[in-house]
Amino acid sequence: MYQMNLILQHHVHKKDVSVIKMANLNVLSQRYATPEVNEIFSERWKTIAERKLWIAVMKAQRELGIDISEEDIKKFEVALEIVNFDRIKEIERRTRHDVKARIEHFVEVAGAGEHLHKGMTSRDPTDNIEQMQIRRTSELIFGKYVSVLRHLLDKAREYDNIFLTARTHHQAAQMTLLGRRFAMWAEELLYNLSSFERFLERYPLRGIKGPVGTQADMLTLLGSREKVEELERIVAHHLGFSNVLHSTGQTYPRSLDYKLVSHLALLSSACENFGLTMRLMAGYDLVTEGFKEGQVGSSAMPHKMNTRSSERICGLAELLKMYADGASRISGAQWEEGDVSDSVPRRVIIPDAFYTSDGLCETTLTVLNEMGAYPTVINAEVDRYLPFLATTEILIAAVKAGIGREAAHSVIKKHAVAEALAMRNEDRLPSLATRLASDPIFATAGITESTINTILADREHFIGNARNQIEAVRLQAQPLLERYSTQARYEPREIL
Repeated sequence: MYQMNLILQHHVHKKDVSVIKMANLNVLSQRYATPEVNEIFSERWKTIAERKLWIAVMKAQRELGIDISEEDIKKFEVALEIVNFDRIKEIERRTRHDVKARIEHFVEVAGAGEHLHKGMTSRDPTDNIEQMQIRRTSELIFGKYVSVLRHLLDKAREYDNIFLTARTHHQAAQMTLLGRRFAMWAEELLYNLSSFERFLERYPLRGIKGPVGTQADMLTLLGSREKVEELERIVAHHLGFSNVLHSTGQTYPRSLDYKLVSHLALLSSACENFGLTMRLMAGYDLVTEGFKEGQVGSSAMPHKMNTRSSERICGLAELLKMYADGASRISGAQWEEGDVSDSVPRRVIIPDAFYTSDGLCETTLTVLNEMGAYPTVINAEVDRYLPFLATTEILIAAVKAGIGREAAHSVIKKHAVAEALAMRNEDRLPSLATRLASDPIFATAGITESTINTILADREHFIGNARNQIEAVRLQAQPLLERYSTQARYEPREIL
């Protein structure tokens, strides 16, 4: 403790610059997100996008009659990418205002007149640029989920002939197809993708609204409502928006952020269920998520081939639910026409939700590409459980033979439980058909071992409508996959 205090005193008294300036990297950005998403949320990208917005506003104001020289606008355009973040921080320490610091620095490097930000408030550049970031990144993430949907359907088709023991409550229940599991996840993702698509189509821009949203300053500057509306139309077009809010306050409604992050969490749901089920199936050696040469599953147990990527999918999906909860805390929490109490959570939640979504998509696509099934093990499991999975069919056969439904249920339950316990103790294949056929009630009704084996022999009818359901999901997804055919062909980067 004494030595630690000496170290701390050294740093405080000597003002060790290397310690004071040290900043840790965002692990989501560094480890999971792709360069495209990282670029959009980089400080440089945002600063240059904000400058482009100021230039677009100045050009519009000039066209609408404000005295801003073409020469000054050219100076700002030339200085567009000259950014000194140390200088911006220096100005911010004096002004205690990040937007004011960026304005002063841009004017400084451009050497132009002070035409930036006329008739505007801080939220005019910040909210609108953040919404552009949100829109652009959402489109990237949407496209990756379209690819996930396509990959899930490809697996549904690839595995549509592998009979599988379906489970409820993690207990063997009935038969299904391995491919149908993928169709199940694909259908859930399809519905959430369609909902996200509608959200993005209607997603509205805040626009240039001024300090409290009334556009009073811009109206005073430009002199007419028509000119204010034209300027806002130009800005919306510049940012790529067709919808603009009419009567927002200083900030756009943060319920839009809540809805955005909720959509991202919902999109991850099918992937999380896929990842979780992969982990369970791999634990029984039914599938593998892929294990590359040189990969290590455990530092202590050399034989292990852990489903580390599927576990990552589940972890990232849980994180998105946490961010959705966080976004709910700022939804509707602004005082009157607005305040900055939401700035800290938004600076964490919004970029991190996208980093997380990006990493989740990349990981899911990687697992879908590298995974494989073990039909021999899957078939052995079906052989072990089939007589139990067929008990509903045997029950119906007993009823048709004249046995009362409850009496038949009681007989089947008695022998099924006894046989299951015997198999666990003796480690052998089931002989439930023999047990049932020897029961006096079944024997009297003429239900023989041959009758039961005939039922068991036809595996196809145990899967019900599974094949038709796979095809139905494929047909339902086809229009969306055709609309976004380029995105559907996306393949993941190599993940760590």
